[in-house]
Amino acid sequence: MCCPMESRKSRRVLQKGKTKFHGLCSESRKGLTDVAFTPDDKSRLFASGLDGAVYMWDRRLSKTHCVELTALPESQFTSVKLNMDNRTVFGATRNGTIHVWDTRGGRASAAFQSHNEVQPLSSVKISRLLGKIASLKEQSNIVSGEILSIDFNPSCSYQLAFHLDDGWSGVLNVNTFSVSHLHCPPPAWLEGVDSVLHKRKATWLSTSSIYAVGSSSNNGIYALDFHPDTSSACHVDYNEETKGSEENQPAENKFIPLSERVLSCAAHPLSHDIICGTEFSSLLMVSQKYETVRDPE
Repeated sequence: MCCPMESRKSRRVLQKGKTKFHGLCSESRKGLTDVAFTPDDKSRLFASGLDGAVYMWDRRLSKTHCVELTALPESQFTSVKLNMDNRTVFGATRNGTIHVWDTRGGRASAAFQSHNEVQPLSSVKISRLLGKIASLKEQSNIVSGEILSIDFNPSCSYQLAFHLDDGWSGVLNVNTFSVSHLHCPPPAWLEGVDSVLHKRKATWLSTSSIYAVGSSSNNGIYALDFHPDTSSACHVDYNEETKGSEENQPAENKFIPLSERVLSCAAHPLSHDIICGTEFSSLLMVSQKYETVRDPE
């Protein structure tokens, strides 16, 4: 991992130091899958590892990591995110679990001052939460799947979106630790498509509660309505009768067809433009259509 410093000519290489996982994992389980920074403290960064831990570096202290955030049983971490206060760390795993560590105190009180192994304060398995949604359980056989990515809604601090390897996307309410929103597209096999090799990364639009993710069965992306209230098209308690006037309604779910299969999405921080990375190494930009309104005067 290379971190550019003030000068373009200089750089610093941050590496994993001694860890209990060295020698226990194969080469395929030593990679880092995601990186998260703390905006209020530029010296600290986190990375999720396939070898069983989320690692933290403090560039003021050392070039090697100073903290290991671990969970039992041993997990392969696929994604890591910090909540809005930059104090709570969320890590997602291949076995479908989200672990939470609190950097403010409790079991983690001394962990961020020296090299330590820190156990999570809380853990939730997404498949178990989905099993509590009666309408879904009646229609689907819920199995535990890999969490490909997690991400916080910039417009709503308690909404943590997740995307699963079966193509499902949803929202974990981190205040209640319940699934509030869910989108279940047609499975890839229905279209005769193999989605095993396609690891997708989704994104929130920067100024609205719309979640964009590549389709696992078609060339294109879904723009999902994940607004917090029950009028959201993806809310688990959605009811047609709760719809209000058209001007107060959030956008409906939309599928946007594209020329190639999308593996990752990123939103422009100042607009609704979405940049899509495809399986053929192309970058596609999706923008909204704007209409000019003529002043009647």
